[in-house]
Amino acid sequence: MLTSQKVKEILYSLGADLCGIASIDRFEEAPFGYHPRDVFPAVQSVISFGCSFPVGTLFCRSPIPYTRVRNSITPKMDAIALDFCREMEQYEAMCVPVPTNESVWDENTQRWRSIISQKHAAQAAGLGTIGRHSILITPEYGSMIWLGACLCDRELEPDELKENLCNQCGLCVEACPVHALDGQELNQQACWDHAFGDDEEKKTWCISCHKCRDVCPYNFGSRNSFGKERKSLA
Repeated sequence: MLTSQKVKEILYSLGADLCGIASIDRFEEAPFGYHPRDVFPAVQSVISFGCSFPVGTLFCRSPIPYTRVRNSITPKMDAIALDFCREMEQYEAMCVPVPTNESVWDENTQRWRSIISQKHAAQAAGLGTIGRHSILITPEYGSMIWLGACLCDRELEPDELKENLCNQCGLCVEACPVHALDGQELNQQACWDHAFGDDEEKKTWCISCHKCRDVCPYNFGSRNSFGKERKSLA
């Protein structure tokens, strides 16, 4: 019998650090065209998982380590999702992987979107809550977590939702050099134009800004608590 516990055991064996399950009714407010059923009509459960992101990358003066780790962890998440879907078919369950870092243009809202929002899926699955900086915060790893998801045609027991982990302190709003957080919703284009792009001096593409993540009081979590101690000495 396929249970929620078995689903999690499979994902943990494949390398996930966190895993949660959301019932399909938790996605009623998904944007038009980006509901899980818009992708996979048979979906009954959305399975979200995460892998921790090395804390040391926040302390580097060079943007290269953070960039390269991000570029390496993305295919890792996709590989876990693919292997999980293949494994689930042994239980006669159909699953569909959601790409970790692949966006499509939403003409209705003039924004880039994943076919299913990874962070909203993670919040709906009880992994954490979305902070003022629009990044998911988890109790275990803070915001130092990368997300993956799969859509499943089985009705699985969902996890409890987390209480809000962000206290709306506003430090991320103040830290943003391009004021991308001044409004109620992240100014996606302003953020991307500033943070992502070619470094003309070093002749390489890099992620040059993650200040909103750096200043967040909840960016490390219980399993990364040593990072908070080091931060006070940096």
